[in-house]
Amino acid sequence: MPKLTSITDISRKMAKNRARVGIDCMDNSSIYNRRSIRKFQDKPVARETIEEIIRAGSAAPSAKNRQPWKCVVLGNGRKAGFLDTMERGIDREEHIHAMLPKSGSGLADAKNTLRIMREVPILIAVINTNGNNPFMPLDADERITEICDTLSVGAFIENMLLRAQELGLGTLWIANTCFAYEELTAFLAMQGQLIGAVALGYADECPDMRPRKRLEEIVEFML
Repeated sequence: MPKLTSITDISRKMAKNRARVGIDCMDNSSIYNRRSIRKFQDKPVARETIEEIIRAGSAAPSAKNRQPWKCVVLGNGRKAGFLDTMERGIDREEHIHAMLPKSGSGLADAKNTLRIMREVPILIAVINTNGNNPFMPLDADERITEICDTLSVGAFIENMLLRAQELGLGTLWIANTCFAYEELTAFLAMQGQLIGAVALGYADECPDMRPRKRLEEIVEFML
């Protein structure tokens, strides 16, 4: 795929993508333009921009207004330490002791994600501040609370992705941290549940929109 050299290049390709899949998006909406980016430019992201993206995340709705989210922004040496820790966790999962034995087919993808994470300038680890270790049992009440808080954190992350898109940045929503959960939570030394991470930087690609289910497949009206 050829490199995109300007925001204009990216905007033109997005317009072609929307036309190809039949999306009418006259306002150039970030909802339809957002992509999962796996190639990033070697360009720093200003702290003020990161703060604006996280601030947008915090405007998300949450169950009972608990706002169960916290971010750890990682760059430079701290990012390298986080990713070295993740690599050790993936190696432990693959060769020593599998905490997720039914998910081993995802390890190859996790390794590729790790490569992408090393190339991006900024990683944002996202914590559910009310969550517990996912490898521990829950009673029914705790499970319902966790479901609601996970939904809330998902809305927080989506807001961040959309605001990043509006500001001209690319993102990748990452869940492969699960393969190194114990190692990464020890590295972060924080209370709560590690939900995943967001890779943040300036995109060096503009992928086509992935196939979407037709509306008839995802909705049933009972009016």
